[in-house]
Order: sequence, then structure tokens, then C-alpha cells
Amino acid sequence: MKTTTRHRTGQAVAGVLAVDGLLHLYWATGATWPAVDARSLSLAVLGLEAPFTPRVVVPLAALLLTGAGAVMVYSRGRGGRTARLVTGAVAAGLAARGLAGLGWVTGLTASPAEGPFRLLNLVLYTPVCLGLAWATARLCSSPTPTPPNSGARGTGRRRRTS
Repeated sequence: MKTTTRHRTGQAVAGVLAVDGLLHLYWATGATWPAVDARSLSLAVLGLEAPFTPRVVVPLAALLLTGAGAVMVYSRGRGGRTARLVTGAVAAGLAARGLAGLGWVTGLTASPAEGPFRLLNLVLYTPVCLGLAWATARLCSSPTPTPPNSGARGTGRRRRTS
């Protein structure tokens, strides 16, 4: 994978994860946008009634933001094994959610709900998760480039002193 492709892939995946993480932090404040109330939000996002309390959504936000950071760092050729492991975990998590969504869409597994969740799962959640899983897995499986300025001294450039 070319360096610019790695960077763009990392930016795209990290950007989506970060926006989702920030949205979870927003919900932790008690806000329910884009829904009218907490019940409607829960049914649209999860397909079932669940509390959107800080105790529930803050850990999810932390997980999403950590994943975003790791993907960004790894896409830049930094972070070593830890960033690669977390990036791999992000790919696996996204793939699992995407495959679960496919199961719900095709009727192979029982869907959590009908209504707004079913439509959002079909047109947004599942395609985004599968696309990001593919991109993240591709990023994780590509050789890590050597980050700039990581070499030893004596790279051939000398500082000019006047």
C-alpha cells in the first residue's frame, strides 16, 4: 500500500471512529439528538431499549476514540506492535458488527428490532462497518513503512551553519 493511501485510509477510518466516539460523549450529557427522546434514540441506534447513561456510553466513547487514535498512529508507521494490535482489533470488531448486520438484514439471525433500526442497519450501519473493516484489515496487513526521521544519525543531510 502506498504511503499516501495508508495515510488516507487511516484518516478515513479514524475520522469515522472519532465522530462516533464524540457522538457517544454527546449522548453521555443526556442529549438525544437526532432522536426526540432516549427511548427513540435507543430503538434507532440499538434496535432495543437500553439506557444511554454516562456509565454505558462513556466506555464506548473511550473505546472508539482509542481505536481511532491507534489506527491513525499505525497508518503513519508509528506505534509499533501495540498500534498494529489495536488496529487489528478495530478491524475484527468492525467485521463482527458488519457480519451481524448482514445476518439481521438477510434474516439468518433474529434482528433486534423493526422500525428505524432495521432501515438504518440496512443502509448505514452494516455497509459502513463492512467497508471500514475491509479498509482497516487492508491497512493492518500492509507492511509498515519506516516513519520519517526514524533513521540513525548521518542520513546524508547536514545542517548548514552560517
